Amino acid sequence: MGPPRRGRTPGWADRPSRPGPAGRAVRSRVDGMSESVRVDVWIWSVRLVKTRSLAAAACRGGHVRVNGERVKPAHALKTGDEVRVRQEGRERVVVVKQLIRKRVGAPVAVECYVDNSPPPPPREAVAPAGIRDRGAGRPTKRDRREMERLRGLEASRRAASAAGPQG
Repeated sequence: MGPPRRGRTPGWADRPSRPGPAGRAVRSRVDGMSESVRVDVWIWSVRLVKTRSLAAAACRGGHVRVNGERVKPAHALKTGDEVRVRQEGRERVVVVKQLIRKRVGAPVAVECYVDNSPPPPPREAVAPAGIRDRGAGRPTKRDRREMERLRGLEASRRAASAAGPQG
């Protein structure tokens, strides 16, 4: 007999396969889903972040925790894990119900997790200070001082002027 044939792994014929491109065998899963998915891929696919690169950056920056631990983007996520994502001053707390790899629409994405996040803080009912009507012109000194007082900048201006010129 000659040398062993290259390119064949022992036991390859025992694995389930289907014909793939160019007639080669491609291994397939029976259920189509795997047991684990990368955490950055999952938080992107269920629409917790806008882009995959933002998801990876959030993981690297320590803004993503799985079961209370900071994780890297390639951390394997399993069903039942608790994922905490901190973004824009708010923390989203979700429990994984289903693992997906491809980004899906919002109605389907919501079915993949249980949202245990605290409700978002209420928006300010008061109009933001410092916004003037269009065409009102330049504010007078009195108007400017009133706007600064509303913004809470009055004390900081006084402290800066009391210190005098730096020179």
